[in-house]
This record gives sequence, structure tokens and C-alpha cells, in this order.
Amino acid sequence: MAATGERVLEVRDLVKHFPLTQGIIFKRQIGQIKAVDGVSFDLHRGETLGVVGESGCGKSTLAKVLMALERPTSGSVKINGEDMAAARGGALKRMRRNVQMVMQDPYTSLNPRMTVGDIIGEPYEIHPDVAPKGDRRRKVQELLEVVGLNPDHINRYPHQFSGGQRQRIGIARGLALQPEIIICDEPVSALDVSIQAQVINLLERLQNEFNLAYIFIAHDLSVVRHISDRVAVMYLGKLVELGKDTEIYDKPAHPYTQALLSAVPVPDPEGREARERIILQGDPPSPANPPSGCRFRTRCWKAQEICAKEEPLLEIRTGTAHESACHFAETQDVVHA
Repeated sequence: MAATGERVLEVRDLVKHFPLTQGIIFKRQIGQIKAVDGVSFDLHRGETLGVVGESGCGKSTLAKVLMALERPTSGSVKINGEDMAAARGGALKRMRRNVQMVMQDPYTSLNPRMTVGDIIGEPYEIHPDVAPKGDRRRKVQELLEVVGLNPDHINRYPHQFSGGQRQRIGIARGLALQPEIIICDEPVSALDVSIQAQVINLLERLQNEFNLAYIFIAHDLSVVRHISDRVAVMYLGKLVELGKDTEIYDKPAHPYTQALLSAVPVPDPEGREARERIILQGDPPSPANPPSGCRFRTRCWKAQEICAKEEPLLEIRTGTAHESACHFAETQDVVHA
């Protein structure tokens, strides 16, 4: 679903560094892990922003900072104009209602000692004004019905459900406080392919029904393309490309995005032969000691002297229709089938 409403999330120059220490009793800082390093983007009501990248690029850390589970080192996270990164106490508690998360693993994200009713209703214990005690059971049953589960199963435990059903329970928990933004951190990666499609269709239906905004983090680029309106590509803590889904998937401009898309399996043998496979050399650099200038230059076949001296900004380049962070950005037509 394309963005149809106002901006609900505004992220500017977001930085999250973790201290790297040495010693057991007398700890001293010897460096820092630059997990997220200067990320900026907007999210509109009713829109889905897909976030893709290799493991360790900072996707999950970004999600934690947006949820205020981690405090940013610097930068701002504004929800409806209010800076959640600067909020404290009751103001932070109130703002957290508007941002909820669907976890990656439905097998470990649900407490096995709690019933489904207690799991979905737990947010009401923290925010009792959303649902009075006498009304909570009815609200939980309504949420179960909304996500396609039997309301009569409210007293069952997580182990009595399948993986797909457990993820639906996680989605119901995320909807309990009527948020405007839901962060989906690899919500289908632990599920079978057929169940993945059901969960994706459920998320799309809920988005249309409640006008939700999603940040959808995933490794599977085909899933991201199916559900996203815009796509952000992360590499070593930075956004290297940002644009509409059709722009990113059909005409990627950054070499890293081109390499990622070249690795997506193509079912058609003729299309597979027509597409050039880009194999990156070496491993991603350490976030504790990223390369100077462009962080991708150590693996990039286009790298030149300027790439080591000057960090490319995320902006629209000549000959491209969307933002990319590359001195030599050049769109490439991608064969999908």
C-alpha cells in the first residue's frame, strides 16, 4: 500500500555506538562499535519501508533504537513531531504505545508459561487506560479474531500452536495498544514458505484496515519487494540506497545493491543465464574499524582514490531517480525472470 497520509516517523542523523572495553575489574574503553552511523529517513502513514542488508549491517540495532530499547548516541527519532530519543518517564511511556514490534522467532518471543490471553493482554497491564480490567478479555478475543485465530483458544499456551499461529499471536500482541507504527524484524524468516505468504497477506490486510505504517526488516529480498513501498539498503551502519521498490529492484544504482539483487534466485533458466552474477570479494569490514570514505570501497569494483578520501552522501545522483551513496552511482537494469 502506498503512503497516503502524513509523516508519522522522522529519523535524522541517528547514531548508535557501543563501547568496546578491555579488562574485567578495571575496564577501559579501547574503541567503539559503530552499529548505526548517521541514518536518516521518513515514514508516512499507511506506508511500508523495507530495510535490507547483510547480517551485521545494523538493521536490528536500528529497530531497537526506534523502539527506545536502546538509547541513541546522537540524532533524533520523532514520532508525530515529538522526539522519542529525548523523552523520559511518562512522556516516553506514552510515545512507546505508537511503536510496537513483531519479533523474528515466534518460538522464543512468547513466554511458554503464559496463556495466549495473558501474552496479548500484558500490554494492558502497563497501559491500563487503554483497556479497563473488566474489558480486557473481550479485547484480547477480538484481537485473536482479527489475526485469524479462534477466540475460544484464549486459555491455551504457546506450545499448543503451530509456528504460523504463534506469529499471529505476536502480531495480535503488537496491535493491542493500537499503534501507528509496527516494526517487523524478520517476521517470516523462521516460517515455512507457504506460511510466510499467509503472514505477509495478514500484515497487508491489517495495514489496510488500520492504516498502519510498517518498517519491515528482512534478508529475503523477494519478500521485501512484495510488501514494501520503499526500500532502504544498509551497509555497515549506513544507508547506501533509498527509493521506491520499483526503482531499487528494477534499476539499482549502488554497486552493493546490484550485488545483493544479483544473488536472488531466478526461476526461469533463460533469465538466469541472461543475468550477470556479481560476487563480492572478502568479508564486510569490522564496524569497530570501518574504512575511511566510502565503507563499501574495500569490496567495490568501481572504487577509486576519491572513495577513500571522501564519504559519499546519500543523495540523488546524475542519471538516477532515487538516492544513493556512491560517487560512481549508475543504474543497472535487473533481470528478475
